[in-house]
Amino acid sequence: MLNYIEAHKYSMNHRKELESDTKCGCFYCLKIFNPKEITEWIEDTSETAICPYCGVDSIIGLYAGYPITKEFLEKMYRYWF
Repeated sequence: MLNYIEAHKYSMNHRKELESDTKCGCFYCLKIFNPKEITEWIEDTSETAICPYCGVDSIIGLYAGYPITKEFLEKMYRYWF
């Protein structure tokens, strides 16, 4: 499976990981930022981050082991949206 497809599983259920991470990116609006900027989470059992720039739940953190670059996020965007 292509990395940008596999990486999607790290875009949910990740509050604990993101709160201790140093970099993340949104593969909807392609913004790269510090996870400390996240103020909204889906508060059901998923604890999924909401992007502070576009309001979409499409954030992946550096903790996942994938590159947090505009190029990688663009590949994810093209596949998932």
